[in-house]
Amino acid sequence: MRSLDAPFVAPRRRLWWTLYVIFVLGVAALHSVAALQDYRRGGGQRDWEPVLWEFSAVFWVGVLGLAVYAWVGHLRGRPWPQKLAAHVLGALAFSLLHFVCTFSLRLAFYAAMGLDDDTGPLPKLLVQEGAKNLVSYSVIVMVSWGVWAIRASQQREQELAQARTALAEARLARLAEQVQPHFMFNSLNLISSVMYEDVDRADHLLCELAALLRQTTAAQQVGEHRLEDELALVQPFMTLMQARFGPERLTVRIDASPEARAARLPALLLLAPVENAIKHDVAQHSGLVTVHLQAAVVAGELHLTVDNSGVQQPGTPDGGTGLHNLRERLRVRYGDAARVHFGPGQGGMRLAMALPLEVGAAS
Repeated sequence: MRSLDAPFVAPRRRLWWTLYVIFVLGVAALHSVAALQDYRRGGGQRDWEPVLWEFSAVFWVGVLGLAVYAWVGHLRGRPWPQKLAAHVLGALAFSLLHFVCTFSLRLAFYAAMGLDDDTGPLPKLLVQEGAKNLVSYSVIVMVSWGVWAIRASQQREQELAQARTALAEARLARLAEQVQPHFMFNSLNLISSVMYEDVDRADHLLCELAALLRQTTAAQQVGEHRLEDELALVQPFMTLMQARFGPERLTVRIDASPEARAARLPALLLLAPVENAIKHDVAQHSGLVTVHLQAAVVAGELHLTVDNSGVQQPGTPDGGTGLHNLRERLRVRYGDAARVHFGPGQGGMRLAMALPLEVGAAS
């Protein structure tokens, strides 16, 4: 497990130290002003005395408060009886150290000035200072407990975010792995239907398929790439399908703007939608089917559409398993920032996607 100090990087640490010093000095100044007023009303003649008293007391509270903060952190997770006993000892140690350090500093200052410090009877001082130190210790413990609770909550949130990220990456990998077997299964079925009719044609299709599978395997390992790289996979697949069905049954078009081609997206995102459009529509339509893939950048988003001119399929609004996986991949990758619509289009079916625009170099 990562240390609770991990979220407190150097700049934030310096900021907290600065704020802490300002807070201690501010408290000392407020106490000094109040003490000075009481001192003057009591007839005091040396205005620096109440300032010395208060600053020396608050200074050592600030120093010892850091030790109390560490002590509270050390006791985290302990049973309450142990904590109570430890804080009783801690309060006694805090009070004793504060008394010794504060009055040693005051006496040293008075000695350096050549003055006598009438501190009063020691037992009375111990009772007075002990009561104040007990209050100070209790306040520091409560504040320290709150700070440690906040830091623990931040750590849990960070670990939860890391776990969610790891889970999302695992789910993306699993969904991406489903693309290639699904695509290969359907492609082999298409090739098997012609292998006894035209051996040379089937051999050519198998060679094209082998080359395409090598490319898809490499793309799957990358995870995401530019649309330009994605189209380098889709175009050979479309060519493969045209060779399978013939130009009288299938024509394909790809229109992508230069800005869209430079955008990044998950690898193998378009292969399954294009494959589904061809597989379903050519099989169910006796005439010519045109599959049109378009990509453009619109209002800071990457818009992708896959249209076909085959038959409309009102009975499959979700697009089947392939598009379910596509939606899930986009949801895991982009959350609510990605939109997918599948339904009747211009004489056939249309798949439309809008993704956040991400531009980067090819992997």
